[in-house]
Amino acid sequence: MECAYGAGPDGSRGQVGIGTLIVFIAMVLVAAIAAGVLINTAGFLQSSAERTGQQSSDQVTNRLQEASTTGQVGTVSGEDRVGVVNISVSRAPGAGNIDLSETTIQWVDSSGSYSLVHQSQSGGVADGTFGTTIIQDGDGSQPVLNDRADRLKITLDVGAAPFDVSVGGTNIDSFGNSLAEGNSATIRITTPTGGTTEIQLTVPQTLSGSSSVSL
Repeated sequence: MECAYGAGPDGSRGQVGIGTLIVFIAMVLVAAIAAGVLINTAGFLQSSAERTGQQSSDQVTNRLQEASTTGQVGTVSGEDRVGVVNISVSRAPGAGNIDLSETTIQWVDSSGSYSLVHQSQSGGVADGTFGTTIIQDGDGSQPVLNDRADRLKITLDVGAAPFDVSVGGTNIDSFGNSLAEGNSATIRITTPTGGTTEIQLTVPQTLSGSSSVSL
């Protein structure tokens, strides 16, 4: 009588064949699962690398470019000092749109370090605020720089009266101390994507007779 497995009187060879087939199928399934995990992992790592690369690129390219910086001179306790700083800025080459309302400024001088936010963001823990006004803005996007030709003026109020400054009908919050002749300061402007522009200011050795000076 023929064996049920088609091999040998007791079917042992057929049983070994089926066992091998089961092991083979199990190995294929394990390999397929492992391949799926590797593919998913590779995709995740690629996405992470792309995000990291984009963030690094944004930090390098999405920066502001300084065109000029001037200071307004006033008298404090009989001494000529710079108390208002105006910075003309545009987008740096290769930068995308930059929203100055989401931009932060750090001011560092001999009296300390001060954190500033846009006047629309006042009420937080910042030491002061800054205002923005239009120099050139073809589509009225201010405070967003969305064109290479856009130019905006950033205004800082350094020290107290008599340098109270109103921008767009709203007073900006002053901070720190006004700058005397020969004083220096560092400004770091950080855009929403992390791009940083550093500006070094130096007050002229004499302010006598000047109402505005280049810094």
